[in-house]
Amino acid sequence: MREIEVIIDTEEIAEFFYNELTKRGYVPGESEIEELADITFEYLLNKCIIDEAEDIDEED
Repeated sequence: MREIEVIIDTEEIAEFFYNELTKRGYVPGESEIEELADITFEYLLNKCIIDEAEDIDEED
């Protein structure tokens, strides 16, 4: 079975939270969104849902 690599970063998480919160009528600040994204990323790492990887060169 082939393993699929999915890349999740805090910028993607931050954008997701911003979009979802604004849909719900909240107006989050940039620093609040960044903190939520960092916390979420740490949560996913702690639960072994994702693995922390080295920075990936997008030219590869």
